[in-house]
Amino acid sequence: MNVLLVSNDDGGGAGRAAYRLHQGLQSIAVKSQMLVQYKNTDDRAVVASQGYLEKAIAKLKLTEYIDALPLQLNRQHPKADFSLAWIPDGRLSKVAQLAPDVINLHWVCHGYLQIETIPKFNQPLVWTLHDMWPFTGGCHYNQECDRYTVSCGACPQLDSSKDADLSRWVWQRKAKAWKNLNLTIVTPSIWLAKCAKSSSLFKDLRVEVIPNGIDPQRYKPIDRQIAREILNLPGDKQLILFGAMSASDRRKGFYLLEQALQSLSESGWADRADLVVFGASEPPNPTDFGFKTHYLGKFADEISLALIYAAADVFVAPSLQDNLPNTVMEAIACATPCVAFKIGGMSDMIEHQQNGYLAEPFKIEDLARGIAWVLEDGERHQKLCDRARQKTEQEFTQEIQARHYLSLFNDLLSPTNCSTKPGTSF
Repeated sequence: MNVLLVSNDDGGGAGRAAYRLHQGLQSIAVKSQMLVQYKNTDDRAVVASQGYLEKAIAKLKLTEYIDALPLQLNRQHPKADFSLAWIPDGRLSKVAQLAPDVINLHWVCHGYLQIETIPKFNQPLVWTLHDMWPFTGGCHYNQECDRYTVSCGACPQLDSSKDADLSRWVWQRKAKAWKNLNLTIVTPSIWLAKCAKSSSLFKDLRVEVIPNGIDPQRYKPIDRQIAREILNLPGDKQLILFGAMSASDRRKGFYLLEQALQSLSESGWADRADLVVFGASEPPNPTDFGFKTHYLGKFADEISLALIYAAADVFVAPSLQDNLPNTVMEAIACATPCVAFKIGGMSDMIEHQQNGYLAEPFKIEDLARGIAWVLEDGERHQKLCDRARQKTEQEFTQEIQARHYLSLFNDLLSPTNCSTKPGTSF
């Protein structure tokens, strides 16, 4: 079997999740290739832009800029990521050269794949959703708007009061192009599966839940004190870890995390714990969280990332909406308990008071309480760590994920095409 994964990249959040599936398929002797716009790895099975012009366009990210031009021309400036997918892309010829038996789409926005290209593929199609974009009128997360269940329009993220706005245009193009499309949907989280089934575009399609996978030998527990020595972090404090996030992206919940940490600081935790931030260096005017803060900068390699997770006592992910974030999966694989709001796919990974803490959305005091609860009892903390690692080994390894996908691909390619339900069906 020759499987082709089509993804905007192989190194971002969704791109990294897709690449891990690619690695998992290869590990069980499935021929897997990736077709990407931006290549970050040196994997020869990952195929990127070939021609000089294509490489130049990719390097300058011109497709991303051009894809967003209608938003500028219509003076509609979205409050979050918004994709129109209208640029002709030329992917059909490249896919034909690779001759796959089955195509697995992943995150294909920022001008990488035109909506109208998708029904032109001749192979069975599986689309792994990493956010809500495939079934909305352009937004990647709905932010409590339910218009995707009908036909979009009057989009709150575009500050639009008109039904015939760009979100309606995108939705209509999808509805027309994909009307008779033989498409199977895979979602990593139960939450996203429910959203897909409630959408007007995907309500009649087969939807399977197959969680993302991770390499348990790369992300694994490491002696906490050794990890701290390597990273030059204090060994006599408990460490609260979070990934740097854009304060302007409300969905990431940075403003709630800031308030929760201030609350913890005022209740006496500043003497017992420090903060560790990865993903960014210390800014010129750093936020005062009420704790001594260690900024580790950006890390591209997974060995360093695993070391960071292993050094921490707790990882905090305060998102308002999220699918199945890599950071939480990486943390629990390294036996680090996680605290998050009970939203999206968080409860698929975090078992409340078993391997972490799920706070009531979006109560600052409960987020702070969860962080303190994880840290305050040493014996309980060790049980949380043990269960976090066990959860990974039981549900989230690359091999488990790859075998579920292989079962699905075999099912779609079989003459009878009968459902074997490789994951959880909706």
